[in-house]
Amino acid sequence: MASPDPTSEQPSWRASVPEATATDLENLLGTGMAAAQEQLERSGGFLPFALVLENDGDVRLVAVSPADPEAGGNSDFDADGMIRDITELLRQHRDEFRAAAIVCDITLVEEDSDAIHVATEHRDRAVFAAVLPYSPNNGGGDWAFGDLAADTNEPVIWAD
Repeated sequence: MASPDPTSEQPSWRASVPEATATDLENLLGTGMAAAQEQLERSGGFLPFALVLENDGDVRLVAVSPADPEAGGNSDFDADGMIRDITELLRQHRDEFRAAAIVCDITLVEEDSDAIHVATEHRDRAVFAAVLPYSPNNGGGDWAFGDLAADTNEPVIWAD
C-alpha cells in the first residue's frame, strides 16, 4: 500500500496551518486511505466511514449501517445517505474530538476511474482532502492504485 504524503502534493497547504493541525489531518488522511485500501483488497469494496481523532489523541472509527433498500427497489445501498448520516453524527459529537476524516468511494468522471476520497477537517476550521484512484488489476484479485492527489473540500463538521 502506498503511504500518502500530502506534504509532497501541497506544500503551501501545510505551511498555511499550525504544525499540530497539519499533523492531525495528515495522520487521519493516511489512516483513512490505508483502511480503505485494506477493505478494497480484502472485500472488493468499502462502505463510507469516518475516523475521529479524539481530544486525548486516540483514533476511533465511526460508521453507520446502510438503510434497508426499499421493497421492490434496487438492492444498492445509499452511500450519499450514509455520508449524510455520518456527517450529522460527527456534528452532534464534535466536542468529543479535535479532527475527523470522512472516507468514501467516488467516481472520477473525467478520468473514468473509481477513487478513494478522504476529506479531513479540524476543529480550528482547517480542511484537507485527497483522492487515490484505483482499478482492478487484469484478471487478478488485487488492485492497482494511482497517484494520490489533493482535492478541494469545504468544512461540514465545524461549518457554523
